[in-house]
Amino acid sequence: MDPIMNPFSPGAGCPPPALVGRNDVLEQARVLLARSLRGRAAQSMLMTGLRGVGKTVLLNRIEQMAKKEGYQVIKLEIRESRTLADSLALPLRQLLYELDALAGTHAAVRRALSALRNFIRSIRVNIGDIGIGVETIPGLADSGDLGMDMPALFLAAAEAAAARGTGIALLIDEIQLLEEEELHALIYAMHQLQQKLAPLVLIAAGLPTLPRLAGEAKSYAERLFSYPVIDRLSREDSFQALESPVFNEGAEIEQEAVQFIYERTAGYPYFLQEWGAQVWNLAVDSRLTLRDARRAEPLVVANLDREFFRVRYDRLTDGEKRFVRAMAELGADECRSADIARVLGVRPTSITLMRANLIRKGMIYSMRHGYLTFSVPLFGDFLRRREPF
Repeated sequence: MDPIMNPFSPGAGCPPPALVGRNDVLEQARVLLARSLRGRAAQSMLMTGLRGVGKTVLLNRIEQMAKKEGYQVIKLEIRESRTLADSLALPLRQLLYELDALAGTHAAVRRALSALRNFIRSIRVNIGDIGIGVETIPGLADSGDLGMDMPALFLAAAEAAAARGTGIALLIDEIQLLEEEELHALIYAMHQLQQKLAPLVLIAAGLPTLPRLAGEAKSYAERLFSYPVIDRLSREDSFQALESPVFNEGAEIEQEAVQFIYERTAGYPYFLQEWGAQVWNLAVDSRLTLRDARRAEPLVVANLDREFFRVRYDRLTDGEKRFVRAMAELGADECRSADIARVLGVRPTSITLMRANLIRKGMIYSMRHGYLTFSVPLFGDFLRRREPF
């Protein structure tokens, strides 16, 4: 089949041709955005899930929804090497200047710009030499304490947006990478905003540990946010994700081929897209067959190993690679730290630092004390293929 017309999109964050199985989450986001803009209470959203389940795709779709609803949008991806304040300052400055340009200078916008100017100076934000041409208002987001200044800054920004008849949607990817102090300040800020019904919503995505991290930062986080779980697709949704794009291009795919792909991918959206793309390219006519699906397997495995698994594996130190290979050797979805140490032939206390580093890098996570799980689906299979223990 013509690769130019290939409907599948196995890229990082690329929207699939058929976004299936996510209607409940998108409807929840739609209601949140609509209620907040109308001054009604609503829980912000912290989406959780493994790598490759489509969290970034959902954030992108929600960004489109927010803009259509009339929101000003700030979208961030948290990185280990950059603070939340550094990431936030420039997009918020641009947003406030856009609000200021809507209908001339407004007192609420000037106040928000002054809050941002104070925040940048007091928190020592590392964004280079930028100017904010407003007078300083003493006592506004200038304490130097992130937990006090971020709520004041967010409230001033929300009030500026409200004065222009709009709201602010703060979209954050990889939110689990925030430092404890940053997550504490962000949650406290959202709590203050919700009490005042201010039109600023937070919709974020992170690994499955996010609810626990939020709860440890602030006990009321469980009530402040909703936590939609973004999981693998059901069999029905997986079939639709494969069949619908093919049919829309005037082709067809055998049910046996779809079943074969579903079994091999376990319903993970990224893997479905990769397999669909390879099967399309291999098909000799407009009917994609089980034979095509089977022929595609080595190509799919090679692509996933190179573009999905290996880029994560190569970030690890030699010691961390031995750690994750020991997890793969155990073969279970969830491994005890003591068993990993036993496979490595060391004492459990000696792997504590590597365990912490791997969690910080987002390679593994812990949902209960003493147990670890890969954050990347089927990563154990990759490790067993790559280098037997």
